[in-house]
Amino acid sequence: MLVLLAGIFVVHIATVIMLFVSTIANVWMVGTTATGKGSWGLWLMCNGTCRQLAVSSSEAASLKAAQAFMILSIIFSVIALVMFIVQLFTLEKGKRFYITGAIMLVCWLCILIGASIYTARFTGLRSGFGNIHHGYSFILAWICFCFSFIIGILYLVLRKK
Repeated sequence: MLVLLAGIFVVHIATVIMLFVSTIANVWMVGTTATGKGSWGLWLMCNGTCRQLAVSSSEAASLKAAQAFMILSIIFSVIALVMFIVQLFTLEKGKRFYITGAIMLVCWLCILIGASIYTARFTGLRSGFGNIHHGYSFILAWICFCFSFIIGILYLVLRKK
């Protein structure tokens, strides 16, 4: 049981780190231009130099929503990690980690919404870019989506022994 708890804790920390990297790095999409490779993400477009991501006024709300949900997922993941540590030392034997599991599933939902909005609205063709493909930040976001769901379910099922 101790090994299982330690394993879940390590995967949870890895998920928090990957969420930070995924949200901060601007490599959600990568493409080539006449001057070389370029990338863009939630915040900036980088092609030699980085500048504010240019979006139309109709897409601005979607971008803000994706940014907000990815930030919320980081917040909920860190809160779940803290709650797990608190519950580990205060929970009576035989009880389940319901609060931690519920918070982690809210994190999972935030990742789902944020990454889905970005997928639906911003993975299409960009003017001036060719050979467009998903970058590592986009892939990390979806990996965190899977990990947070698995961790959330494990927290709900797991009992303190």
